[in-house]
Amino acid sequence: MKPKALQLTCALSLEAAEEPANGKPMLPRFRMIAYSGGVMRVAAWRYPVIVDLAGLAIPSQNRPIRFGHDATLGVGHTDVIRVEGGQLVAAGVVSRDTQIAREVVQSSRNGFPWQASIGAAVEEAEFLKPDQKAVVNGQEVTGPLNIVRKATLGEISFVDLGADNKTSASVAATAKETDIAMDPEDQTTETQSAQTPNPAQAATPPAPASAATAPQPAANPTASVPGTVPAASAAEHQPTPKPSPVEAMRAEAAAEATRIAGIRRLCKGDQTEIEAQAIREGWDLTRCELEILRVSRPKAPTVHTAPPSNGVSASMLEAACALTARLDDAEKFYDESDLDAASKRFRGGIGLQELLMEVAWANGYTGRNFRDSREVLRFAFCRGIQAGFSSIDVGGILSNVANKFLLDGFYSVERTWRNICAVRNVTDFKTVTSYRLTGKDQYELVAPGGELKHGTLGEEKYSNKADTYGLMLAIDRRDVINDDLGALTAAPRRSGRGSGLKLNDVFWKTFLDNGAFFTAGNKNYLTGADTALGIDGLTKAEVAFMEQVDTDGKPIGIMPSVVLVPPALSAIATQLNKSLELRDTNTNTRYPVANPHQGKFRTEVSRYLSNSKFPGNSGKAWYLLADANDLPVIEVAFLNGQESPTIETAEADFNVLGIQLRGYHDFGVALQDARGGVKAKGEA
Repeated sequence: MKPKALQLTCALSLEAAEEPANGKPMLPRFRMIAYSGGVMRVAAWRYPVIVDLAGLAIPSQNRPIRFGHDATLGVGHTDVIRVEGGQLVAAGVVSRDTQIAREVVQSSRNGFPWQASIGAAVEEAEFLKPDQKAVVNGQEVTGPLNIVRKATLGEISFVDLGADNKTSASVAATAKETDIAMDPEDQTTETQSAQTPNPAQAATPPAPASAATAPQPAANPTASVPGTVPAASAAEHQPTPKPSPVEAMRAEAAAEATRIAGIRRLCKGDQTEIEAQAIREGWDLTRCELEILRVSRPKAPTVHTAPPSNGVSASMLEAACALTARLDDAEKFYDESDLDAASKRFRGGIGLQELLMEVAWANGYTGRNFRDSREVLRFAFCRGIQAGFSSIDVGGILSNVANKFLLDGFYSVERTWRNICAVRNVTDFKTVTSYRLTGKDQYELVAPGGELKHGTLGEEKYSNKADTYGLMLAIDRRDVINDDLGALTAAPRRSGRGSGLKLNDVFWKTFLDNGAFFTAGNKNYLTGADTALGIDGLTKAEVAFMEQVDTDGKPIGIMPSVVLVPPALSAIATQLNKSLELRDTNTNTRYPVANPHQGKFRTEVSRYLSNSKFPGNSGKAWYLLADANDLPVIEVAFLNGQESPTIETAEADFNVLGIQLRGYHDFGVALQDARGGVKAKGEA
């Protein structure tokens, strides 16, 4: 797996370069203690972090110096990086001719206190348990904390804010003025001691990371920790005696020539790839010899095995959960390849413990059973808890699976409300007002000359607002220990059903609270024995609807389309909609009568209309409504157009053992235009 980058920052102070002398430009050089070797608090790590400098690989002495970890904003490069006195020391030159390089120098000349941030890639990390002790970088540390045992140094960047203000660095015009050159032999020794013995790890270039700000290094414990010494104490770390720059260059060239000759002698012309890589990346002779021995070992025959225990993907685990819980139409949600892989790998179905273990293994958990359930949950819910592993977000898996069953429960309850209302998309929880324009909006005859007359529009206001409804559920420790995957599916189903019931509850309470909406004054409320649902009653309601007028007294021009009835009137409403004729054989023995309303209106039935828990209920009252897209009598507003509820999962709080689920739904309901419907009392 590709190692993740870590950024740690240190304070930096600068002194701008002097003017050129003798016609030759004198570029500013710098020296800094990039990491003091101590314990730090690093963002995204639950416990403090310390980097073991003995395992810090330095791929080469020339590492880029950038601004804000941006590869396009170059500042310079290092030419010396070494570990001394339990600290990481770097020196180099501001060599880039870029605007940002000039700004760094000029700003330092103005006294701006620049700081530094170092990026590296983690290859191996160790967790020190509470009260355990270890010696790292010459100092004793006590857990709980994370020890980065192996990492590869990447680049160093200038930033304007670091994590450790006790550290510093100095920049001067030339090496002669600052005496920062290091002894080449010392450099070789220190560099070798910082290399990791694994050539593959050392050869892996660390991925650049985004700029870190005050204590906010990146998401993995790694190679760069704030730290440098004050400028006054930097001189104490100068090597003694100090060779001249020319002597240092000669010694370095001689050492490099000796190294290259030794590498070629070891490779004997047979290992050309290793020879080229060793020369290019600055390997020492010991490392080169080990790599030659490694590739020279006899290779075992190829064996095809099953994937490793953590060779799974998030989508495959989701598919396994869906298949185990028998989710309807799982093919609609998951690729065939994921379903096939899940069915082969988890033939008997996947349990809740097995799901959590698979994710924990993918995130670096090394245990082989569920005995330590809290540790399994910690790894399963903490992404990137250990470097070098491809982490899977169990929270995302649980949420995605739970949402499938949430919708299953949500759609299992009555949804008549959706067939008679208008739907509005709102972006926040504030009251929103809509205007229906009426008035003299008819076209006028255009007079000779082509001048158009201005119409006048009146405004009718209708408002609505969304609110949040939600509920917290939990899969407790007993469900986890009992390996009950059903808890993961049953709880969301209940949550989805609860959301659907709540929406119905709010909708029908609003709809039935219509005493001031359907009134004789609004000419949309009919009473009397002749309003019972039948041919005569429906005809009377249709006439009343058709006679609705706008504010100017003109017909609204909207046709009725829906008959809304309680369950007791469902049969007669269906007859009126589908039967060609209705036979009435009473004592007067009436003859067959043709049904004038056949196929004219759509029938909708709701049990809420006659439920005694809702004020305004009636088993005889019924409604004739316009299509909600033309003239709605009621409207439902959803936040950001999300008509279905959402469920999220997370590891429970410290005082709760298990997994928490929270479901929530953002919506609001309000009556709209009274002319969009007619209510018939259905009795005297």
